[in-house]
Amino acid sequence: MELLQHFIHAYGLLAVAAVVGLECIGFPLPGETALLAAAIYAGTNHDLNIVSVIITAAAAAIVGRMVGYVIGREYGYWLLLRYGNYVRMSPSRIKLGQYLFLRHGGKIVFVAQFVPVLRTVAGLFAGGNVMPWRNFLVANVVGACIWAVTYGYAAFALGLGFKRLEGPIVIVLAVITVVGFIVGGIFIHRHEAQLAAEAERAMPGPLKLP
Repeated sequence: MELLQHFIHAYGLLAVAAVVGLECIGFPLPGETALLAAAIYAGTNHDLNIVSVIITAAAAAIVGRMVGYVIGREYGYWLLLRYGNYVRMSPSRIKLGQYLFLRHGGKIVFVAQFVPVLRTVAGLFAGGNVMPWRNFLVANVVGACIWAVTYGYAAFALGLGFKRLEGPIVIVLAVITVVGFIVGGIFIHRHEAQLAAEAERAMPGPLKLP
C-alpha cells in the first residue's frame, strides 16, 4: 500500500490506470489495492478528485479486460484447438466450455471483477471460450463500474478503515467463488455427456477459428 501511495502521489491517475489496466489484461498486479490507495489518498488530500479516480479505475478495468478478451480470443482459443488434447481438452469439452460461457459468461465476468485472481484472468478465459463479445462487453462495463464506484466511494468515505474491512469481504467472496467452482465442477463432471449434447445442439458442427 505504501509503495502504491508513493506512485499515486508521484504519477496520479496514470498510476491507477496502469496498475488496474495491466491487472485486467492478465498481469498479476494489485489493481484493487491501487483503487483503494487512490481513493483513500483523495479522501485525505486535495491532489486527486474521487470522481476522477473512480472513472479512471472503471475505464482502465474495462479497456484492460477487453484487451485480455481479444488476446484470449485470438490466441487462447487457437491454442486450445491445436494443443487441447494434451491437457485432456477434447473438441467436445472445448465446445462445452464455449456453451457454458454462452449461457453463463455474463455472470462469470461480472462476479470475477470482485474476486482477486479471477479479475486477472476473466477476460482471457472469456475470449478463449469465444464468449459473444456483446455479452462480454455488457458484463465487463457493468461489473467494472459497480466495482469502481462501490470500492472507490467506500474507501474515500471510510479511509483506512475500509482497508481493514476489505480483507474479510474479499475472503468471503473468494470462498463463495471457490465453493461455486467446486460444486459447478462436480455437476459438470457428473452431467458432462448431457451438457456436451446440449452444447452440440446449440452449436452444431466442427469447431472453427473465429
